[in-house]
Amino acid sequence: MKRIVVIGSISMDLVVTSDKRPKAGETVIGEAFRTVPGGKGANQAVAAARLGAQTQMVGCVGQDGFGKEIIANFEQNAVDVKHVRQSSDEVTGTAHIVLAEGDNSIVVVQSANKNVTFKEEQLNELLDEECFVLLQLEIPIETVRQVTAHCYARGIPVMLNPAPSRPLPDEVVQQVTYMTPNEHECHDLFPNLSVEEALEMYPNKLLVTEGVRGVRFHDGTDVQHVPAIQANVVDTTGAGDTFNGALATALVEGAKLVDAVRFAVVASGMSVEGFGAQGGMPTRENVQQRLERVR
Repeated sequence: MKRIVVIGSISMDLVVTSDKRPKAGETVIGEAFRTVPGGKGANQAVAAARLGAQTQMVGCVGQDGFGKEIIANFEQNAVDVKHVRQSSDEVTGTAHIVLAEGDNSIVVVQSANKNVTFKEEQLNELLDEECFVLLQLEIPIETVRQVTAHCYARGIPVMLNPAPSRPLPDEVVQQVTYMTPNEHECHDLFPNLSVEEALEMYPNKLLVTEGVRGVRFHDGTDVQHVPAIQANVVDTTGAGDTFNGALATALVEGAKLVDAVRFAVVASGMSVEGFGAQGGMPTRENVQQRLERVR
């Protein structure tokens, strides 16, 4: 079975909980503040590892307290950290999150994540045909382009979660194996196409996550819809990252795409029932039990 290699962002999430999201120039009284490990790359790695996948994290943190805490958290979740570098010239990245009105707003400060760069010989040592690579867009876009081209030339599958939304080179779209935007990111990627048209253009490749409505993709014949599960929502942060980690896990185990999506939708739905991006991420046993109930 292939190992999952997550190349991406690592950060500490600084989370404020409030009844109300402040408007511009407004101050509101919050309810709570916590710091929890996060970053899209890190979240996806932890999600995959909790579900039983052999998972390596490739990224960069600072030589600070947040960096040490994050590495310890990876180790507690059985994520291989030998390729997590500690930068001497940047602090650990942060995400500043407001939980209010049943949703979240996030400002990401990249910091050490800007240092996730490679020489070609480093990629040769890091990636081989036994890898399944996960990428996101909280690291330099040139790194995403380089890794994608490297993997495409060697037949290494790549799943790109194009978030946060930003301009994406056409060759990256063509070279990745799977793309997992939400509906807003899909519109940004394909502004002249409806979601249905985009799905038809990229069958078995483009999977659009639509929150409480579930996930849609085109199987080459028809658009397939996998509905979301009912969940007791505590915190939606990290739901998309859980979906990506779970989808990669099921695919490296050889699941058909529709079954892999169903597995990932259940895992993602369960993740919103706990606090923090990683706090609600389920184990394999938890997901199997919920799958039995929703079938």
